[in-house]
Amino acid sequence: MHQLEKQFAGIEIVLWQYSENEGDRNRRMQSLSPDELERAATYRFERDRASFVAGRYLLRKLLSVQTGISPSKVPLSPDRHGKLRLEGRERPQFSLANTDGLVAVAVASGCDHLGIDCERVDTEIEAAAVDNYCSADERRWLMELPASERTRAAIALWTLKESHLKALGVGLREDPRNVAFSWKDGIPVMVDGGDRDRRWHHRLVESGSQHVVALAARSQFGLPGISTRLFQDDSMPSE
Repeated sequence: MHQLEKQFAGIEIVLWQYSENEGDRNRRMQSLSPDELERAATYRFERDRASFVAGRYLLRKLLSVQTGISPSKVPLSPDRHGKLRLEGRERPQFSLANTDGLVAVAVASGCDHLGIDCERVDTEIEAAAVDNYCSADERRWLMELPASERTRAAIALWTLKESHLKALGVGLREDPRNVAFSWKDGIPVMVDGGDRDRRWHHRLVESGSQHVVALAARSQFGLPGISTRLFQDDSMPSE
């Protein structure tokens, strides 16, 4: 039984379209650590501060359930590349992404690497930016699409690449053109991954019409079970 439990790979994705009013933000800040409160105070724009606070609030709420530790006491720390880690042994993998109006968190068991990313569908992407993060084949594929589909497809490629690089913990220190995708039966597949990368799984997550959400996960136990739910912030302030 223990071996079966060890081999189970599962991912829970939680999406939250948070409110940005000051009262809600102040309540959420009670669940943040002192370091996070200091960082929140450095944001120049209220929109960016609200996004940061909402992201750390949701992450801490979810990890609190996993660990049995109160949200503000969950021991999070960045590694040398800035990727957040949960201190201690036998801790779940997790990844956090936030953009204007949406927070996405993935929490996993049985995965070696995990990354999630999200972007608004109305994000403006200049042609030069596409050249800097898309491979030649990806650029050709984009140009073959109807103009009405091209922007969302470009954002989908970006979120897929970003989620993969976040899962590796390297971010944009790696050239995103080195992580290229094609589609097989409507599912994104990493190009030229070879046998060693067959453990990688990539998905675009249904999140409504305003955002694109992408997930990257690597598991030696096969395709992880993936569940998605919306977060409802109906809890009381943390003590």
